[in-house]
Amino acid sequence: MKVLNRILRLIIGGVFIASAIAKITNVQISQIGGVGNKTVSGADRAWSCTVPLGQSRAMRLSYVPDMATFAQDVVNYHVPPRALANLVAITLPWIELLAGGLLIAGIWKRASAWVITAMMVVFLGAIGWAVAHGYDIRCGCFGTVEARKVGVTALAEDFVLLAMSAWLARRPKDSTKPLQRLSPADPL
Repeated sequence: MKVLNRILRLIIGGVFIASAIAKITNVQISQIGGVGNKTVSGADRAWSCTVPLGQSRAMRLSYVPDMATFAQDVVNYHVPPRALANLVAITLPWIELLAGGLLIAGIWKRASAWVITAMMVVFLGAIGWAVAHGYDIRCGCFGTVEARKVGVTALAEDFVLLAMSAWLARRPKDSTKPLQRLSPADPL
């Protein structure tokens, strides 16, 4: 059972860390000598800071995160009020990163599993709301890296993640006892 729990912790923690990093590291790319800006994932920016595009053109990467794109993804669900969209877009990736990291590290395993379970319930509710109302929107689960649409597939994937996180949150406590505190009279 411990092996299964470790595997589930690695899967769920890894998914939440990847999701958080994808949202946090969205950056702006501007063309030098050209027009327009577009957003790409952090993975696409890792290969260079300036990319030549021709004789007088190049692409320059700026390391300013583009949280506006994720905030727009949040607004598209029509679930939280518009005033909270920026707060959600700024804080949610960091909560995902922290909860996923703690789950993988094995620190506060049950607490981080409960946080992830609560987030999965909210995500399922939001996706269900969007599907029920026929919104044709991007999920936003992995920022702009993965542009899957909300739908039955997204519901099924999130339901599986919910089941795994709920398993970890509700599992019996480990049979190992915590370290006992030594008193000053105890020999080392």
